[in-house]
Amino acid sequence: MTTAKLVKITLVKSLIGRLEAHKACARGLGLRKIGQTVEVMATPENLGMINRINYLLKFEG
Repeated sequence: MTTAKLVKITLVKSLIGRLEAHKACARGLGLRKIGQTVEVMATPENLGMINRINYLLKFEG
């Protein structure tokens, strides 16, 4: 059994006026409101979305 590494991300800036692709990345990561924090698995897909919208996020782990 493998233990999946989790990454904790928080949305710190608004999605208003952002590109639709960036809004879709935030929704895909489960982020809806400013200040909301979620933990996602550190898969290549999730890390790619985090990298794309890193200017909107605070992340650790």
